[in-house]
Amino acid sequence: MKHTYIITGMTCDGCRTSVEDKLNALPEVEKASVNLETSEAIIEMSNHISTEQLQMALSDKYSISEKNIFKTTSSSIDKEKSDLHQLFPLFLIFAYIIIASALLNKNPWDINGFMLDFMGLFYVVFSFFKLLDLKGFPESFKMYDPIAKVIPLYGWVYPFIEVALGVMFLMRIETPIALIITLIVLGITTIGVTKTLLDKKSIQCACLGTALKLPMTKATFIENSIMIVMAIVMLIKTCN
Repeated sequence: MKHTYIITGMTCDGCRTSVEDKLNALPEVEKASVNLETSEAIIEMSNHISTEQLQMALSDKYSISEKNIFKTTSSSIDKEKSDLHQLFPLFLIFAYIIIASALLNKNPWDINGFMLDFMGLFYVVFSFFKLLDLKGFPESFKMYDPIAKVIPLYGWVYPFIEVALGVMFLMRIETPIALIITLIVLGITTIGVTKTLLDKKSIQCACLGTALKLPMTKATFIENSIMIVMAIVMLIKTCN
C-alpha cells in the first residue's frame, strides 16, 4: 500500500535525507521517498502505519500528516490562520521599524529621512536574525534566491551585505550606491520569491534566518516590494 504525507520543518537537503532515512528505517516501510520542494513523502508500506508512529520516528523538528486530496474549506481557513500566526514576528518587527523610523524623523517631519532610516533599520534587524544561524541560512536561502542557487558562497556573504547596506543608510554613506545595490539584490531575490509563490511550493522563508520558522507567503513578496519602491523613490530624488 502507498500513502502520501505532508512533512513540515524541512529547510535543506540534509533535512530531507534525514527524514527519508528515518522513515526507511521503519520495519513496515518498503520504500519512502521525500520531496523537499513539495514537502511531500510517498511511503510504500507492507502493513499500515499510523501517523502517530511515523511522527515518533521523526524528531520534534518535523511534523508529518497524511495528505488529503479533498481539502475542505475549513482546513484551508485553518492553514491561513496558522500562516498568519507564524508570520506574527515578521509583522511585529515591521511595526517596530516603522515606529522607530517615524520617531527619528518626527521633529521636523522628514519623509526622506524616514525612508532612509526605515531601509537602514530593516537591513540591520533582518541581518541580525540571519547571523543567528549563519550555517543554516545559506541552505534555506538557496532554495529560492537565483544567485544563491548558482553561487553557494553568496548565501554566506548575504547577511554581511545587509549589515553594510544598513550602516550606509543609517549613516548616510554613499546613499545612491546603497540604493542601487538594494535594487539589484532585492530585485533578484524577489524574482525567486515570485517564482516560488507561483509554483505554490511550500518552503521556509529565510528573510529572518532560520531561527524563526516563517513560511514563504505573499508577505515576503510585499516586504521586498516595499523596499524596492522606497529605493526607486529615493534614487529618483537623489538624482534630481
